[in-house]
Amino acid sequence: MIPYDNFSFFLWLLIPIIPAIILGLLQASPKIRSLWIMHLSMGMLYIILSPLSFFIQAVVYFIWEYVIVRSYMVYRQSETKKNQAYVFYLAVAGSLLPLLLVKFVPLLGLSHLAQTLVGYPATDVLAAQKNGLQSQMITLWNSVLGFLGISYVTFRIVGTVIEIRDGLIKEVNLGNFISFVLFFPTLASGPIDRYRRFVADLRKILTRQEYITYLVEGIEYIFRGFLYKFILAYLINQYALVPLNHAHGLWPTIQYMYAYSAYLFFDFAGYSAFAIGVSRFFGIKTPDNFKAPFCAKNIKDFWNRWHISLSMWFRDYIYMRFALDSAKKRRFRNRYTASAVSYLLLFFLMGIWHGIQWHYIIYGLYMALLMISFEFLERLNKKKQFWREGKIRDMLAIFFTLQFTCFGLLIFSGHFL
Repeated sequence: MIPYDNFSFFLWLLIPIIPAIILGLLQASPKIRSLWIMHLSMGMLYIILSPLSFFIQAVVYFIWEYVIVRSYMVYRQSETKKNQAYVFYLAVAGSLLPLLLVKFVPLLGLSHLAQTLVGYPATDVLAAQKNGLQSQMITLWNSVLGFLGISYVTFRIVGTVIEIRDGLIKEVNLGNFISFVLFFPTLASGPIDRYRRFVADLRKILTRQEYITYLVEGIEYIFRGFLYKFILAYLINQYALVPLNHAHGLWPTIQYMYAYSAYLFFDFAGYSAFAIGVSRFFGIKTPDNFKAPFCAKNIKDFWNRWHISLSMWFRDYIYMRFALDSAKKRRFRNRYTASAVSYLLLFFLMGIWHGIQWHYIIYGLYMALLMISFEFLERLNKKKQFWREGKIRDMLAIFFTLQFTCFGLLIFSGHFL
């Protein structure tokens, strides 16, 4: 069952939501709310991942990740306060291993490994190989773990490992870790939360009035989700995208570019609205994921508005760390080169994260080029002052940013290549 994909899922949601609302209105203690979130997350995981074999795989995955996080926490809290880089890298690599298997095993043609880990007949995988249907291989493999949202879950865990190394996280409680990693409203496609922020919400004492405010906000988000996903995204897909799927030529491609960009926004923003809204019912203030991205005035502004939790994750844990480490070790002659290389690394990894097909990689490199070009023009403008602040300038900036970002999303769609 895919979360928020059909109306039957919302009927299932009543099972955990109604008791959560009662607990909130009765001002239940944070401990009771935390226990309810932990148990219902495991219960909803079973419903989402039925049949049982898929649920068992998810449990094994969780145990693997918890052992890594807990072991690294014990290591960091040892008497000598050890912080060897290679141990940190091993912890990160161990956390990423399941995700890497999901991404790369289909391409390696390891059919027997796929059969062992996933339970699908090897003949099905081999048939896809013989027919040269690489995309079927990827779909076959991802249908087992991909729908779980393993990418988003893994990013939460890797972020936790990084913050343990930085000394920002002092303890990892098993119950809190279960709730954080398996929190079902955001399980499949985010937003990507941070452990410290999530646990702070778990421990927060909510008055009845505060909870009612959360409840009203949650209802508003859910109505927005229905508008975005089930009305606007549906209409765009049905009456714009589907007729253009097999059309060729310049003008149909331009039409597809704008239609797909609008569809992707409303579909994903609708999902995020559902996730945020349902989270509010449990007293968890999951952060926003979209803030009018098509009104951005430049590409940097766009990434501060589009898939915010993902872009901030990459910014904090990839871009900033690589740039600072490069400055410390003097890898590059100047900070502008370091920034450019950091953007290339960031968006290349972001492209790979979406998928290993070429159009995702090219999409990532294209976005990196836009960011590097914008920073160059911004520095040049400080010297030459060839554009100034003003309403006309803002309107033109929004217009041109929209064209560049929509073209990037066209590349992302795979329809262009």
